[in-house]
Amino acid sequence: MKIVLLSGASSIHTVRWADGLSAVGHEVHVISQHPVADSFSAGVTVHEFPYRGIVGYFTMVGPVRELLGQLKPDIVNAHYASGYGTTARLVNYHPWIMSVWGSDVYDFPHKSPLHKWLVTANLKAADAVASTSWCMAARTQALVPGLDDISVTPFGVDMTAYADIAHAATRDPDRITIGTVKTLAPKYGVDTLIEAFSIVVGEMEQKDPKIADKLFLRLVGGGPQTRELQILAEKLKIADRVSFVGQIPHKEVPQELGKLDVYVALSRLDSESFGVAIIEAGAAGLPVVVSDAGGLPEVTVHGKTGLVVPRDDPRAAATAMMSLIEDQELREQMGRAGREHVQSHYSWPVCIETMLHVYQNNTGVSG
Repeated sequence: MKIVLLSGASSIHTVRWADGLSAVGHEVHVISQHPVADSFSAGVTVHEFPYRGIVGYFTMVGPVRELLGQLKPDIVNAHYASGYGTTARLVNYHPWIMSVWGSDVYDFPHKSPLHKWLVTANLKAADAVASTSWCMAARTQALVPGLDDISVTPFGVDMTAYADIAHAATRDPDRITIGTVKTLAPKYGVDTLIEAFSIVVGEMEQKDPKIADKLFLRLVGGGPQTRELQILAEKLKIADRVSFVGQIPHKEVPQELGKLDVYVALSRLDSESFGVAIIEAGAAGLPVVVSDAGGLPEVTVHGKTGLVVPRDDPRAAATAMMSLIEDQELREQMGRAGREHVQSHYSWPVCIETMLHVYQNNTGVSG
């Protein structure tokens, strides 16, 4: 099958979809006005147009139409309902599929009536619509009630990247490290995590000082809230236990997860449409504690691969974290179950097969 992804080449998710589809034998082309950030595999052809921001989605319409006329792909898959979705609608090449990602249906349509009209027009024009999660599919249907059949095509994880760390070989036996890999911004609830960790430390110092001495919090990521969160840790008198690692390249995420014993994600907004970080933690063999925001509960099997707690509730998060801190066997059991769950549902071969099924349903091309 000849496949065109109309998508930002600067996104790691675009790279993964393109490389995954190419790896199973398909001819893949990426058309983008965003410059390449992470390299694609040799089997993927990238057609890069000059970056012109919002205007670029319109100015590239003619050249993209001409390029598609030359390539004659079996299908075009536009990723992101606002920008590249607009280009796809105006190019009017069929069949084409719209893949929604998150802020394009959670935030963009609510900026103004014009923004909402643009996204809904793009969604209605597509031959099919796909979403990375069930909760985002429901949000998309709320925008366009007539979209009755939205396929769920989740992002996947490369299990081989986590093969060497899934058995806790790199973790410090003298530490119990709680952590997260996330942008330090208010919507991700890292302040809630710091407050919950403070509660855990205080209670464990009374309950079991030996365990309390082992507790550390590792925050990987940069962002606008960094200094505010550092001040919060100082105010709560746990600054000596909290490491602010800063932003890292995505390829280093497996190594960072290998340093953790429990992964925690306490996002507070439903725009957390899919828990990529959660499935990566699962691939690393980590038990997780997540909030009930957006798609996080979808990728967590409560009581089996992790624990789901109410958002903005430090006490509930602390209670969940302590249950894992005090029970090493439970941590390891949930970590194993998490890896098995990710392998079965979110490994790239599974996700690529799901996406190809959507393509085949809309083209009649098999294989």
